[in-house]
Amino acid sequence: MAKLALNKTTLNREGRRLKAFKQFVPALDLKRKQLLSARQESLHQLDEQRSQLTLVQQQIHDQLPMYAGSKFATESFLQITTLDIQYVNLVGLELPKLISFEIEVAQYSCLLLPHWVDRLLVLQKAALRAEVEIQITEQRLALLEKGLQKTTQRLNLFDKVLIPEAQANIRKIRIALSDAERAGVVRAKIAKNKRKRMHL
Repeated sequence: MAKLALNKTTLNREGRRLKAFKQFVPALDLKRKQLLSARQESLHQLDEQRSQLTLVQQQIHDQLPMYAGSKFATESFLQITTLDIQYVNLVGLELPKLISFEIEVAQYSCLLLPHWVDRLLVLQKAALRAEVEIQITEQRLALLEKGLQKTTQRLNLFDKVLIPEAQANIRKIRIALSDAERAGVVRAKIAKNKRKRMHL
């Protein structure tokens, strides 16, 4: 680190730096609070989506016990036709948001398949939707966590390192300038006394 010049120019520069740092802190703190709020909201959403998926899976288990023993694969009957994810800007972070989601059920013969397939496909559609929503919310949460970590680090840098460092530099320079001023006054008095003695 460069040696601190103990003069008025450096004092002014450190004063400007301190002022700038102090202006950054409230903005960063506000950003951190907004990210915390969004994270809390996303965690709540994720809990609801997971509960919804669990509920649907439980309904399949309870209402269609025959599905467990069958070799019927629903994947070939369900196809995602629309998946529209848009990215919304939140304090500089681009977060995914599900705009529209549609699943199409392939045509099948009611005579060739068991009667419970209709109900199964309805429940599987709901489960698939919940799974997609969970994936998007998890992605959103990961981005929020990363953004929150970065913002907290920057806030700590200003609050715990840069501001105290600038304040310490200002104190050091003021003390040095004050000492230099006192020394100047003392030298001036000594010089004045010398001149007086020389004239006597």
